[in-house]
Amino acid sequence: MLPLMLPVVAATGFVPNTVPWGASVAIVMIICNALAFFIGKQVIQIPDAGPAPGVFLGLGLPALLAVTSLGHLIGVGAILGLANIGVL
Repeated sequence: MLPLMLPVVAATGFVPNTVPWGASVAIVMIICNALAFFIGKQVIQIPDAGPAPGVFLGLGLPALLAVTSLGHLIGVGAILGLANIGVL
């Protein structure tokens, strides 16, 4: 599927505005991960389940991986959005 779409993506000529890694990008990612931890602690019904219960802040390994994944997804969106509007 990807090889079929590559010419379409290349033909559009659209490349999002990206910024190099720096302190401001790191702060945005840290804030987004903290937000995801807050959401995860409120929403996950069994936070200490799994092979390693209570690994970090009372979250088990599966919940920790889920929360940090969510935080990075939110962070990527925030960083690209802020870079696109010129804030970063």
